[in-house]
Amino acid sequence: MGNRGNKIRHNVVLNQYQGIGMTSMRTRQRLVERLEQEGIQSSEVLEVIRLTPRHLFMDEALASRAYEDTALPISYGQTISQPLVVAMMTEALLQIGKLERVLEVGTGSGYQTAILAQLVDQVYTVERIHGLFQLASSRLNKLAFDNIHFHHSDGCWGWQEYAPFDGILVTAAPDEVPEELLQQLRVGGRLIIPAGTGREQVLWCYTRTHEGFDKQMMGHVCFVPLVSGVTT
Repeated sequence: MGNRGNKIRHNVVLNQYQGIGMTSMRTRQRLVERLEQEGIQSSEVLEVIRLTPRHLFMDEALASRAYEDTALPISYGQTISQPLVVAMMTEALLQIGKLERVLEVGTGSGYQTAILAQLVDQVYTVERIHGLFQLASSRLNKLAFDNIHFHHSDGCWGWQEYAPFDGILVTAAPDEVPEELLQQLRVGGRLIIPAGTGREQVLWCYTRTHEGFDKQMMGHVCFVPLVSGVTT
């Protein structure tokens, strides 16, 4: 089943979680309007963000803030990314055309994973923190996503078994871009990755060509660091 089929099937399930008050569809629509004002142009990305219940991907105590355009804390000292950054990164991937296989490095809460799964054929997602891996996989399975493949592993190494990928999206910042991830892209594929330390992080878009890689700066960002190794 292709991208359109994924989106239709998932919409049926996600529509059950429309929420009330600060998690209502009206609140979500206001978020989408802010993202449009910030320059997000993809109607597909905006619609998926509007429909996806972000409040289900964080602690209940923070649910009332789920549709603010801000990063918020989740378990294990990690964060759920700012919706604008999620939209920017997703939109940049989609610009290269149909995506069959996308690798996500850093499953985290599973929110970015859910966005991708509605727009691409297959998502391969890697998480190094075992507790987050369990929470996200359970959450996404309950939401009936059946095109997501989970792996508890060191994300710095990607997932060579399923390479090459049409796109790779990284949700934590290494000091430098891992060569292993670049080499797991197909020609024409894109890597969207933050890199740098502290306040010096930059979001980069790498597109693989026959000659090497085209590199484009997308802006300054603030992500948790990409750490090597795994936790049990």
